[in-house]
Amino acid sequence: MMDSINLCYEMCDYIEQNGVVKLVGNVKLRDNLKKELLHFLIYISMTDGRYGEEEKAFIKKKLGFDVSASMAADIKNRNMLGAGYITRVPETFKYFILANAGHKIKNDRYDNKEARTLAETYRKLGQEYLAANTGSTEVEINVLSSYCVMLDENLKSYGLLRPDYKSAAIQAETADDEEPDAYELIAELNSLTGLTAVKEDVNALINLLKVQKMREQMGMKQTSVNKHLVFMGNPGTGKTTVARLLARIYKAIGAISKGHLVEVDRSGLVCGYIGQTASKTAEVIESALGGVLFIDEAYTLTNGKGQGDFGQEAVDTLLKGMEDHRDDLVVIVAGYTELMEEFLDSNPGLRSRFNKFINFEDYTAEEEVEILINNCKKQEYMLSRDALEEARRFFTDRVANKPEGYANARDVRNYLEKAISNQATRIVGLKDVDKNILAMLEKEDLVGIEL
Repeated sequence: MMDSINLCYEMCDYIEQNGVVKLVGNVKLRDNLKKELLHFLIYISMTDGRYGEEEKAFIKKKLGFDVSASMAADIKNRNMLGAGYITRVPETFKYFILANAGHKIKNDRYDNKEARTLAETYRKLGQEYLAANTGSTEVEINVLSSYCVMLDENLKSYGLLRPDYKSAAIQAETADDEEPDAYELIAELNSLTGLTAVKEDVNALINLLKVQKMREQMGMKQTSVNKHLVFMGNPGTGKTTVARLLARIYKAIGAISKGHLVEVDRSGLVCGYIGQTASKTAEVIESALGGVLFIDEAYTLTNGKGQGDFGQEAVDTLLKGMEDHRDDLVVIVAGYTELMEEFLDSNPGLRSRFNKFINFEDYTAEEEVEILINNCKKQEYMLSRDALEEARRFFTDRVANKPEGYANARDVRNYLEKAISNQATRIVGLKDVDKNILAMLEKEDLVGIEL
């Protein structure tokens, strides 16, 4: 595969040649990108205040700049590569987006995917940079993740963050691959509505695992990475969706061998007789090897502790399985925030096994409307203008009051199902029904819906 940096340089020339942009100031787009990539690497390196020979050698090899520690510090200060840098979109990236979002180039040989390719280049460059430096810290990995999420959020806002993001040149070389690669899956994760903090946490974890895999391939020392996770949040906040994607991403980066998800709750692990629970839990663990075991409402395993309950037997078996299969099993436990804290405190071994906690916040009203629109598209329905306004009114009120049984995205799904049922009742007796009538949800289909 062509080096992604050189591919982006070629894309710079191509965008200029097609009249999207001539110069950035008095600098060619290719040269501006080279400078921005340098700033990116210095930003990551200087996050923890260190810049040594390894960093210097990597920048020289990848970008051709010979940058001493004093020069790096000067570049950092002159270009304000501090906390605010992470929110600034690179100028070159803006021009790539301009070319793609507006389809400024007709018959684009890169299939209008220059911006996506550049975002992937930043991600790969950062990961390679951290892998090549023995002193890489979790802080550096986190800022890399946040920066890449920022780029992906910009792609999303222009409708450019989709699983088919690859450039034509890259697609031609990977046409035989049946499974999507890690970046396709990460792009799918980052295209989910809301969940900004979740995306940053998950991207940081993914980057850490990818860097450790690179170090392993280079014969370098690795730090032990605990892959087990705690998902905390209310129902309908995307925990299961993220778990499924994470299983596939882990497979794509080589962290696990199969990438499937086994989803269970208490009933899938606990039996009513002594000895049966351990056997049943062991079978579930065996079925999850090479993938992710997702235990929803995990706190129910320890709610009855001390009352002859067999949930603790499941926990003990689970802890042993996590230790015996730590290289090829990921366990994610999920549930309400407060109850999950109680669950982790119920056994001294639990909290030590799970050191990564990801909080899933409730969706805003606008995010729930966005989820509704996306669900409509998936099922080939549309909302009329009045219907959209009615949906906004409904979810604004529901999110503000959060009645008993409030369930975030599950509410959206139930709301759409009722709207579709109402539409069917309205149009079933009409004559001359066409596709537009079948697809369109009107305000009257939404008014009066109760959840």
